[in-house]
Amino acid sequence: MKKIEAVIPSEKLTTVNEELKKVGVGGIMVMDIKGRGAGKRAPVAVSRGTSYYVPEFHQRTVIVTIVNDALVNKVVDSILNTVSTGSPGDGKIFIYDVNEAIDIGTKKRGEVAI
Repeated sequence: MKKIEAVIPSEKLTTVNEELKKVGVGGIMVMDIKGRGAGKRAPVAVSRGTSYYVPEFHQRTVIVTIVNDALVNKVVDSILNTVSTGSPGDGKIFIYDVNEAIDIGTKKRGEVAI
C-alpha cells in the first residue's frame, strides 16, 4: 500500500476529486493549507482596492489517499494530467510506503481496510 499526498492549487480540488473517482480511489482526505514555494504569488487588493500587497504564502489544498500498489501510477497520472500547467507553483506529489492499515469500525486489516 502507498500513501499519496498531493499539494495542489485549491481551485483544482473538484476536478481532481472527480478524476480520482474515475480511476477507482475509494476515499480521500482534504486539508486547506498555506505555504510558500517557487510559484509566483498574485497581488491582493486591500483598502477598497486602492492598494495591493503580495502575500507571503499561497493558498493550497492537500489531498491524501491510501491506495493499493497497483493503483499508484493511475492516481499519479490522473493528478498530473488534471493539475499540471508546466508552471512553478502547480504543486507536488509525495508517495510513502504504508505498512499497515486498520479499519476501526470493522477491525479489518491490510488492503481490505482501505
